[in-house]
Amino acid sequence: MFESRDPNVVSPASYPRWLGDIGGTNARFGWQASEDSAISHVQVLPCAEHASILDAAQSYLRAQGLSPPPCAAFGIANPVTGDSVAMTNHHWKFSVTALRENLSLARFLLLNDFTALALSLTQLPESQKYAVGGGQAALDAAIGLIGPGTGLGVSGLLPLGYQNKWLPIAGEGGHVSLSATTALEFSVIQQLQKRYGHVSAERIVSGAGLVDLYHALCAINSGEGREIITPADVMARAQDLPLSSANQALDMFCGFLGSVAGDLALTLGARGGIYIGGGIVPRLGERFKASPFRARFEDKGRFKSYMQAIPTWVIQSPVSPALQGASQALSLTQW
Repeated sequence: MFESRDPNVVSPASYPRWLGDIGGTNARFGWQASEDSAISHVQVLPCAEHASILDAAQSYLRAQGLSPPPCAAFGIANPVTGDSVAMTNHHWKFSVTALRENLSLARFLLLNDFTALALSLTQLPESQKYAVGGGQAALDAAIGLIGPGTGLGVSGLLPLGYQNKWLPIAGEGGHVSLSATTALEFSVIQQLQKRYGHVSAERIVSGAGLVDLYHALCAINSGEGREIITPADVMARAQDLPLSSANQALDMFCGFLGSVAGDLALTLGARGGIYIGGGIVPRLGERFKASPFRARFEDKGRFKSYMQAIPTWVIQSPVSPALQGASQALSLTQW
């Protein structure tokens, strides 16, 4: 998390506030007029259509007919360790301070997108999530968050006492080393090692990873199938051809996600539950419930009963909850 402030403005107004959720594929923006107002003026802009984050941000203001507010907070799919940012899964590079100055903001907060999403979890309506498997959330325990999209986001919340106060985690858990549990998974990882060297969880459990996983299985099974180039292509073929390598890839993808999510639950002691965000899993619907995800999540040897007690939910919200989380981050860091 990094904040840039105009030294000439002693105490900027808290509202209206401009909110953003910047991924490797899309930039989502919204507007919150007051503390009690819902987020409005939501717009999604493809990152590829804009030369820079400044260009995308200015396009949003023009399209919505808005003037720069006193403060803004953007979540971004990237580590945020200082003023300089270079996105992992997109070409945008920028200075937080220069961006604040160019947008005429008195206060600008940049944080990891999954840290922002984590901050929204305790306020997420029941209607915007659905359970996969059993388990009951413990009220005084950590909460985990993982989500495959353009990359693989990972975060969570640690409880601070018993007053519904939480400390969000800013990490890069998507880049942990991926482990195989079957001979076929080991063969897939070997295929990807030839291309990438280190095979992180994100190399398979992401949009691009699903395509690479499909191609690896094709190479192992038959050497065919290189015509598929997008995750949507893999999912469409999996639906149309249940005996295809695409269907096998989708099942393996869900199994790997279950293993990594289970590792996260064990690492955090996330008896408060694991949430699944990102753009891929919500599109799978009932297919995800029937996938190997939950079995692999629970498959932790002597800790199987511990894992069975932990609930897992898929976030399914019409508006990115990370926008609300970005607003939460502004309130937590007020002057």
